[in-house]
Amino acid sequence: MSHDEHWLLLCGGVGGAKLALGLAHELPPGSLTVLVNTGDDFRHLGLWISPDLDTVTYTLAGLVNPATGWGLAGDTFHCLEGLSRLSGPDWFRLGDRDLATHLERTRRLAAGERLGSITSDLASRLGVSARIWPMSDDPVATLLHTDSGLLEFQDYFVRRQAAPVVRAIEYHGASEAGPAPGLANLLKDPGLAGIIIAPSNPWLSIDPILALPGLRQSLADARAPVVAVSPLIAGQAVKGPSAKIMRELGLPPDAQGIARHYLCLLDGFILDDRDEAEAAGIGLLGLETVAAPTLMRSLDDRRSLARVALGLARRLGNSIGRPHRQTG
Repeated sequence: MSHDEHWLLLCGGVGGAKLALGLAHELPPGSLTVLVNTGDDFRHLGLWISPDLDTVTYTLAGLVNPATGWGLAGDTFHCLEGLSRLSGPDWFRLGDRDLATHLERTRRLAAGERLGSITSDLASRLGVSARIWPMSDDPVATLLHTDSGLLEFQDYFVRRQAAPVVRAIEYHGASEAGPAPGLANLLKDPGLAGIIIAPSNPWLSIDPILALPGLRQSLADARAPVVAVSPLIAGQAVKGPSAKIMRELGLPPDAQGIARHYLCLLDGFILDDRDEAEAAGIGLLGLETVAAPTLMRSLDDRRSLARVALGLARRLGNSIGRPHRQTG
């Protein structure tokens, strides 16, 4: 493997962070860029919270709470407990040490610094060698039209535990937001060996990224192969409401439904080996398809899935001619 190779991962929170960690262990330091969803970002208690950015950063820094996949290991919640005693809004769990991240981010944003530069600096101070980029320095808000009305993402996902039925999803502000500085150049870089779409929720974690102006076309035009990992196993999401949302939007909750959702962007697709019966149908869509274990319980699991994704992308990249993209 050339040390001049660069790799790009598109991801959201917990599931994407797990694959990011596997990739970081399998690739040379500095060769991985993680483009992270910020449609979940919101202001809470006067602080700017970036949940997916923090989950990816804490995971790559070896600091994440292993029991939850988010937050800091060993954190305490004295501030939240005090807030609850005062009848304050305690539904979003912010740990005491985690608050330092939000305080510092909010302070620097108020001083005019870009979210991307803040994120890069915080990650560097925590010892992360991968580049972590917010999808945009501009605010984008994932909004859900539900049977309980229009809900902001965290209200839907955390406060209401993703219970309301979803009718439609919008990414407010995406059409005016600029993609991460440096992304356009990375996608054109001849050293970009592959683009991987993590097993994150397609509608809540990946589509906010793809909603940025021109990004879908830039990915489709990239010479580097694009590979996606299914977030479903036997019709169920490992974590989060992916399958529930698919059913509510009238889509079959299976790996082929995920492959079709990304079809115009993809060259390859990875589904769980328990869904191997779907591989032939996905192959008929024109995608090189691999069935492999995708449940990432341990670091070895994460590294193993990372190797599968890297191997598929490399095989596609070594194919004669430009990687094939679907157009339908």
